[in-house]
Amino acid sequence: MSELKLRIASALVLGALVLLVTLWGDWPFRLVWILVAGLAAYEWLAIVGRGNAIPAGIAVVVAGLALSFSPASPAALAGTAAAAALLGALTTPFARSRLALELCGVAYAMAFALVTPALRDLPGIGLSLILWSFAVVWLTDIAAYFTGRSLGGPKLMPAVSPKKTWSGALGGALAGMLGGYLVWWLVPALQAMTAAGPVVAASFAGSVVSQAGDLFESALKRRFGVKDSSKLIPGHGGFLDRLDGYWAVMVLAGFVLFALHLDV
Repeated sequence: MSELKLRIASALVLGALVLLVTLWGDWPFRLVWILVAGLAAYEWLAIVGRGNAIPAGIAVVVAGLALSFSPASPAALAGTAAAAALLGALTTPFARSRLALELCGVAYAMAFALVTPALRDLPGIGLSLILWSFAVVWLTDIAAYFTGRSLGGPKLMPAVSPKKTWSGALGGALAGMLGGYLVWWLVPALQAMTAAGPVVAASFAGSVVSQAGDLFESALKRRFGVKDSSKLIPGHGGFLDRLDGYWAVMVLAGFVLFALHLDV
């Protein structure tokens, strides 16, 4: 119970700060996510070897800042970052050398630095889409946790994450769909852009890939015998532990931005 209270308190504080900077947008939002990318790279490399964790984190921050001034379109950068991040994730299970694993981690982290700000900067709908992504991922995570603990049942992938259940996955998917729909229902700009059906479908897809991202990070930690990616967030572990699902949604968003040529 004390751990749950600590988790809730940390989540409320971080959630409030994230929402504040999201509403602000512009460079404060971009800088926060570039720093998050640096922390994600640091945690990944700390998991797989530690030696280059700090330099890699700094390098990702510098690269994120430099690419923010690139003449390339944000949609192109987002699509490239998403492709590199997905390739890094798919390569990770087969990578054996520490250098290969470190490069996979850097590619993974850059999605935070390039996709999330590109999504937020979309004129007219950027803020709404970020809030939609938060609702889908956060409600998926919360509902999966409490549904799984309450109902139990068959395990989802016991070799990767022994505590996750099919009931939790289904409860998370339903909550993610509901969260995405509620954001659409509350935001006229989204209602003007699309009907409810595609929003529900996109919310379901977002929930599914979010849970896949969670399982991927669990597999990485299990491979290296690590419980948490770090101790930076009281009660939660590290930034990778809290953003593994959001990373997967941002990778999906990066491909959509690129495919539809959505840009600032």
